[in-house]
Amino acid sequence: MSIKKHIKKLIHSKKMLSGIGLASFLESTIVPIPLETLLVPLMQARREKLWLIAAVTTIGCMVGALVGYAIGYFLFDVLRDLIVTYWVSEAQIESFSAAMQRDGFWFIFSTGVTPIPLQVAMLAAGISQYSLALYMLAVVTSRIIRYFGLAVLVYFFGNKTEKIVRKYKWQTGAIGIIVITGFIAYRIWSA
Repeated sequence: MSIKKHIKKLIHSKKMLSGIGLASFLESTIVPIPLETLLVPLMQARREKLWLIAAVTTIGCMVGALVGYAIGYFLFDVLRDLIVTYWVSEAQIESFSAAMQRDGFWFIFSTGVTPIPLQVAMLAAGISQYSLALYMLAVVTSRIIRYFGLAVLVYFFGNKTEKIVRKYKWQTGAIGIIVITGFIAYRIWSA
C-alpha cells in the first residue's frame, strides 16, 4: 500500500491521533524519515485538529527522545570497555563528553529543528551523560518549533503548505547541515 493511501486512511481514522503519536515516536527512535510527509497532508485535511496534531506529534517525539537517551546512556555503559579497546581512546571519550557538556544544548536543538536525524543527538547526549533536563528542554523546544511551525504554515497557507514545504526542504536541510558542521568545526579548532 502506498504512503498516500496510508495517509488517507489515517486522516479519517478514529485512531488518527494515536497513529500520529506512534509515528512520531518511531520517527524519533528507529525510523529516521522526516515526519513532514505525513504531517502536512494530515494537518491540511484535519485543520480542526491542527494544534492537537502538532501537540501529539511533539509528545510522541518527547517519549522517543527519552528512549533514545536511555539507549545511549545504558548501552554505552555496557559496551564502554569494548569500544575503548577497539575504536576510540578514553581521552577521545572524555573530549567528546566535555564538548557535549559545553555545547550539547545547541547541538541537540539544531539537530531537532533541521532534517538531520534526531537519533544522532539522542545517542550523543546519552553517551556523554548530558543533563537530562537540558536535553529534554532542547528536544522539546526544537520540536515545538518544527511541528507547530508546520501547523502555523497550514493555518496561514492551507493547501499550499505541502508545495511550500516540498520546495524549500532541501535548502532547509542544507543550511542546517552547514550550520551544525561549521559549529562543530569551530569548536574543534578553537579548543
